[in-house]
Amino acid sequence: MGQPAPDIPPADIPPAGMTVADCAVASVQGLTKRFAGQPAPALDAVSMAIVPGRMTGLVGPDGAGKTTLIRILAGLIDPDAGQARVFGRPATDTDRSMIGYMPQRFGLYEDLTVMENLRLYADLRGLAPADRAASFDRLLDFTDLRRFTARLAGNLSGGMKQKLGLACAMVRAPRLLLLDEPGVGVDPVSRRELWQMVKDLATDGIGVLWSTAYLDEAEKCDSVTLLNEGRVLYDGPPQALTDRVRDRVVRVAVPGAGRRVTLQHALDDPAILDGTVQGDALRLMVAADAPVPSAAALGLAPGSLIEPARPRFEDAFIDLLGGGPSGTSQLAQNYRQIPESDAPAIVADRLTRRFGEFTAADHVSFTVPRGQIFGLLGPNGAGKSTTFKMLCGLLTPSEGTGAVAGFDLRRAKADARQSLGYMAQKFSLYGDLSVRQNLNFFAGTYGLRGAAARDAIDRAIAVFHLDRYLNANSGTMPLGFKQRLALACAVLHQPPVLFLDEPTSGVDPLVRREFWTHINGMVEKGVTVLVTTHFMDEAEYCDRATLIYRARQIATGTPDELKALAGKSDATMEDAFIALIEASDMQREAA
Repeated sequence: MGQPAPDIPPADIPPAGMTVADCAVASVQGLTKRFAGQPAPALDAVSMAIVPGRMTGLVGPDGAGKTTLIRILAGLIDPDAGQARVFGRPATDTDRSMIGYMPQRFGLYEDLTVMENLRLYADLRGLAPADRAASFDRLLDFTDLRRFTARLAGNLSGGMKQKLGLACAMVRAPRLLLLDEPGVGVDPVSRRELWQMVKDLATDGIGVLWSTAYLDEAEKCDSVTLLNEGRVLYDGPPQALTDRVRDRVVRVAVPGAGRRVTLQHALDDPAILDGTVQGDALRLMVAADAPVPSAAALGLAPGSLIEPARPRFEDAFIDLLGGGPSGTSQLAQNYRQIPESDAPAIVADRLTRRFGEFTAADHVSFTVPRGQIFGLLGPNGAGKSTTFKMLCGLLTPSEGTGAVAGFDLRRAKADARQSLGYMAQKFSLYGDLSVRQNLNFFAGTYGLRGAAARDAIDRAIAVFHLDRYLNANSGTMPLGFKQRLALACAVLHQPPVLFLDEPTSGVDPLVRREFWTHINGMVEKGVTVLVTTHFMDEAEYCDRATLIYRARQIATGTPDELKALAGKSDATMEDAFIALIEASDMQREAA
């Protein structure tokens, strides 16, 4: 597969007499790119190299310049200054048939089938007819798309689209593989499979540039380039950056329901740069040269357990960017208090949905009390979004019933919709309307008029920092701001229930922290949240979660209960996710 790997040592040291650039399959030197109407350059004197046989990670916040850099290497746009070289030639004048490129946005033909897309890309990449059958078989087996070869690409789930995009990028084994966030919208099992396949390609001598918002992926790369505001902040082995936060990460046990409030207080302390929920505990990163706060300083009982935790690359990433957001949510501060109620806010009772002979959701049942976060977890195509849409009133169940905020979905669908805010998996606002026009439209849709609408829109603009994009078409904004706008529209009417379908898919860790600060703050005001996510560290924020696989629930419990089912004392939520799915497959085979 691919080209033979040159004799390059595994360490980040080139052979004697050679520089890294000499070994590189692609490199950039002093690369600068400006776009009209933008005050700052998208790339500012960027230098880096991609060496064959190694995985190079590209990370950074939204708008850092990652996609611009990849498009320059793909020969799609020209730099304003500096140089980009691929296979020893300028990037715009090289053999593009030997470059595999997967764009951030789904770039295939939605009105063609899976197989027709593969054939088209085989034609475009000049794959010999004699080699096509073996290539297609290998890619269809890996992506598990063989069952869907006749399905239109536009009708695939988000994760399946990503798999098809990667398959088309690799239809002819390239010398350089440029992947712009290939794991977006893909479940943990599929992400591990995607990673392993690309890793195998790298060991065959292919140079791989893997742009990612999943920093656990970046941590496994041979080298990482971290961009921020168009500049390189770090370029080197990920472990060397992680070592900078050694002895600054702690785990704090917070049993019961107080972890969200404790996290808020901790993040408002200048000594704490970052923090997340981990089941019945918090994971905190302390500022350099600051002492670890005492239990009393965190508002905990004396003697509460505070112990060191292993630092991760994500900790170092956030530290290098100056820390995460504070713990206080301006959105939550201005949110109304949801009245107390003993009745569950969300009820799913044997919800089932069939499409012809295909069952997308099979007798899904759960209840969510007021003021809790409930997670729907599962692989792509498991039935999460179908369950979501039934509870939102967007799909009528084939069997079973559901209720939201006390309104039965069969008899009071309109009332139920007015009682919830819905953020769809895919950016579902109007891309050809400006940000302000979208806000005005959704305010009217949710029944806000006059001064109430103006006040709600002004608050949303301030909270989500949308002012600089107000007159821009929403479809042209960076992904992080699209997601901010989508959440802003969902909460304009301050609903008692929020449905968030992969709300942070594809955004960087800082934006994810910001979203969860808002979510946690709203839950403390009594808001009930139903959320799906492929970021398993986000599942830790849930009070309870259910894992759906092949349309059925296979496990339900708190994050710590689900991790215990993985059978390892130090199991992560991702470990639990994969272990439970593997156990379900084994039971199915045994049956």
